[in-house]
Amino acid sequence: MVPRYTRPAMAAIWAPANRYRIWFEIEALAAEGMARLGEVPEQAARDIRTRGDAALAAFSDEDLARIDAIEAETRHDVIAFLTWLAEKIGPESRFVHLGMTSSDVLDTCFAVQLTQAADLLLEDVDAVLAALKRRAFEHKHTLTIGRSHAIHAEPTSFGLKLAGHYAEFARNRERLLVARAEIATCAISGAVGTFAHVDPRVEEFVADRLGLIPEPVSTQVIPRDRHAAFFCTLAVIASGIERLAVEVRHLQRSEVREVEEFFHPGQKGSSAMPHKRNPVLSENLTGLARLVRSHVVPALENVALWHERDISHSSVERNIGPDATLGLDFALFRLAGMMEKLVIYPEQMLTNLESLGGVVHSGEVLLELARAGISREDAYRIVQRNAMATWTTLGTDGSRSFRQNLDADPEVVGRVSPDLLDRATNAMRHLSALDASFNRVFGEPGPVVA
Repeated sequence: MVPRYTRPAMAAIWAPANRYRIWFEIEALAAEGMARLGEVPEQAARDIRTRGDAALAAFSDEDLARIDAIEAETRHDVIAFLTWLAEKIGPESRFVHLGMTSSDVLDTCFAVQLTQAADLLLEDVDAVLAALKRRAFEHKHTLTIGRSHAIHAEPTSFGLKLAGHYAEFARNRERLLVARAEIATCAISGAVGTFAHVDPRVEEFVADRLGLIPEPVSTQVIPRDRHAAFFCTLAVIASGIERLAVEVRHLQRSEVREVEEFFHPGQKGSSAMPHKRNPVLSENLTGLARLVRSHVVPALENVALWHERDISHSSVERNIGPDATLGLDFALFRLAGMMEKLVIYPEQMLTNLESLGGVVHSGEVLLELARAGISREDAYRIVQRNAMATWTTLGTDGSRSFRQNLDADPEVVGRVSPDLLDRATNAMRHLSALDASFNRVFGEPGPVVA
């Protein structure tokens, strides 16, 4: 991911220094586990730990260049690191990587990095949830028009819209927790995963110290269905981001103008048109969501490796691991900030709601006519006729509202009382049952905000 969309904490997870720190931790823990079994001298394990810790604490650009130089010759990244490490540790380095294979280090490290990334993403999701909850309660009783097929449907609450997005991100948080648990696996099983040269208890020891669980059957690599599920989860979260971003983009259109991204002092919207205030944040989120989702297919393709292992997955994961997590991290951070500062125009929402002369109450009027004893077929015909008469004459001389047309309809007059029509055409009654949804989503109805 380019620096423009990279946040420091997530970038640090994928930096070489962190990767080599994790590689050493795996090697040091394996040596300590073997020392407990009497397979490695305890002093050797202590020396590996002490000298390796000191080398990694002082890790510099010179060390990075040295590893790169060794890899240029060996054409093998793990061997390059182990050679550099041996230079720092000395003779006791002969006990490093004993009975292990490169995938033990690479796959376990990748698991650690993905769990570290998941922990940051969980914090990001929590920030989005906090912003959505605050704004949902703030606008719990802010009337707005609901839309289906982008056409005015029935009145709803802007707070209820946000509560729906909150519920989706709450589900996504649970999905991410499951994905984190599934990816948090350790493999220290040696060539083709048979434990022929390393005791399974060493794997258990390393896994425990790293906060992972041993992979039941690693086949030398951790099965990539785990990784595929992880990246699919990131993609689902990205889709939730885009769903909310698209809602903001539609509502910010000039002819709608119900919400607007915060426009900073000094911000410019266009190089040619000084009046422009564009939904650049939500458009950016749509683009980032596409990028995160684009990593799903490569992750799925990685599942079908040859026999016990190959490395066709390696080049893929070197790209999608950092890019998917960096992109999603940035997108969630941007989304939380956007929703915290989102400018909301309740008056414009009410204006739009009333702009079609009240036809948006047709569903409730249909029910009242049915309750009054009119067959549903006749009630639908009556309501649609009056709604179309209202719709097609809007803005013309002598146009009448939906309610005025109903009051003049001989099939309605005398059969449905004006009080019932008043009730049926009152938008506020659509908010009467909001507490049920808010209780389900938030566990509380929340305060009534004046």
